[in-house]
Amino acid sequence: MATKLSRTACPVEATLSLISDKWKILILRDLLTGTKRFGELKKSIGSISQKVLTSNLRAMEDDGLIVRQVFAEVPPRVEYTLTDRGESLRPIVDAMRVWGEEHQAELAAEEAAKQAAEAAE
Repeated sequence: MATKLSRTACPVEATLSLISDKWKILILRDLLTGTKRFGELKKSIGSISQKVLTSNLRAMEDDGLIVRQVFAEVPPRVEYTLTDRGESLRPIVDAMRVWGEEHQAELAAEEAAKQAAEAAE
């Protein structure tokens, strides 16, 4: 299920084709701090199932965003690291974090008002 970048696609569309899934963004966020094992990623992301995490990691590997390294140990150890292409997405993830920090209180207030209005109905 790897994404093929089209040379004729809109640049924004090409970027979205690689990272539009919410899980991929969270995987990128975690791997931007360094190499992680499967269990570390699953624990950090939390609500993702093992099947969905595996599927997303495989797709990201196929797209050249991450590299999977298997160590011949018992039990086997597998680590995931960003490639240069994956690392090049750092400014996008950083911009998303900054925007979220700047608007988090506003978004939370809007959500609280929405929930209060729904409860009053």
